[in-house]
Amino acid sequence: MSESIPNFDESLKGIEQGRAKFAYKCVEEVLKTDYKSDYKSYVKRVPMLIKTNGLGATYAFIFSKKDKAAYKKIYDDTVSWLKHENRGLIDLPEKDGEKGNELVEKIIELNSSEYRAVTIEILLFFEWLRRFAEGMIKE
Repeated sequence: MSESIPNFDESLKGIEQGRAKFAYKCVEEVLKTDYKSDYKSYVKRVPMLIKTNGLGATYAFIFSKKDKAAYKKIYDDTVSWLKHENRGLIDLPEKDGEKGNELVEKIIELNSSEYRAVTIEILLFFEWLRRFAEGMIKE
């Protein structure tokens, strides 16, 4: 029985490292853009929007702002992470452009336990995005 605890800890450590590595790459890509300041600001704001308004309303807002490059990047990074994390929290088709591929549509179809799990996962991902954005993006 004590053998399973280290495996569980290693599994959690691996998930957290995966989030960190993925978030680092996302922020690294933003460094090459002219919208990095907006991205940093929005990444810091999104978790509070989720906690205040809920995941669905927040991502509907982000989706509506996809004409702004920083919001589009945040939306696309979230979709990419949810596809990458591979724990089956939300069913997003691998191929972009398929009908029903919009994250917002999938979020509003979730039952309450799935909704909570996806919300927690996205908030954990944004912790890393925020940390890296604050550390790597200089105003």
